[in-house]
Amino acid sequence: MAASAASTLGLILAALVVAGLWLYLGPGPKAPVGASTTVILRQGAHLPEIAATLERGHAIISAPLFMAAAQITGSARRLKAGEYEFPSRASMAEVVGKIRRGEVVHHMVTIPEGLTSEQAVDILMNTPVLTGAAPIPPEGSILPETYEVRRGEDRSAVLQRMMDARDVLLRTLWAQRRDGLPFTSPEQAVTLASIVEKETALADERPRVAAVFLNRLAKGMRLGSDPTVVYGLTGGRPLGHGIRQSELATPTPYNTYLIDGLPPTPICNPGRASLAAVLDAPHTNELYFVANGLGGHNFASTLEAHQKNVEHWRAIEHQVRSPPPATGAGGG
Repeated sequence: MAASAASTLGLILAALVVAGLWLYLGPGPKAPVGASTTVILRQGAHLPEIAATLERGHAIISAPLFMAAAQITGSARRLKAGEYEFPSRASMAEVVGKIRRGEVVHHMVTIPEGLTSEQAVDILMNTPVLTGAAPIPPEGSILPETYEVRRGEDRSAVLQRMMDARDVLLRTLWAQRRDGLPFTSPEQAVTLASIVEKETALADERPRVAAVFLNRLAKGMRLGSDPTVVYGLTGGRPLGHGIRQSELATPTPYNTYLIDGLPPTPICNPGRASLAAVLDAPHTNELYFVANGLGGHNFASTLEAHQKNVEHWRAIEHQVRSPPPATGAGGG
């Protein structure tokens, strides 16, 4: 009798083990909607809360079984907070492993170079995983980059990270700046870098464009930059047409055809390359540049050479019958 009872108990235990392994390794619950289910595990949550959250989110079939599995596998103290996406029917073993490894969902927000601060905040406001509102910061105070954000993160906190990143980079570049720059503060460097950013989209041209503007500042020449005129007229929004002579003659604090030196603020948020170009530009004697019809610019050291480059561009313009792009540093 005793042997029979022991045998029966052994069979029951074996069946329980097999059932437990099946529940742990076999298919989990079907996602309520779509091909996956998303669950957010709170920072600081303990095992019972994690298990309950997963069960409510239809990621696992049983919270008690999940807690037991986490304890048996040694994962209980290694489960990481964050947002997780589990395929429909994922096994509990997959769920435990994913949370133990911290394979959270990554959300990225990209702020392209050359956007105004208002445009950058618009991107944050249109990022659905973020919450709250963000103020429009001073022009030029954001570092254009791709940032990782968490679901539910406050937009103002994300914005502050972008501003802090710019401050860290600017301190580093300012400390390494070349000698003889014609300005005295990092803020002025950002202003000039914002003009360089808007003048050319070609990375290899930025140092050369920066050198032209530095040379002009050093000689007391006006910068003569079309993008500053546009900013003064629209606040950085597209003008909607090629810039007109009447607009070049419109007085604003940003019209560098009419004002001496730098405009009062940056005209956009410059990227790393433009900031670096301004603070470590090559030493040249070039004072002018104009579009070359190939997406870049022709540079010149004298007004006579510049005028020949302008004539060349006008011939190209006439052939393609398109409106002229920004000429940049076109004045005498």
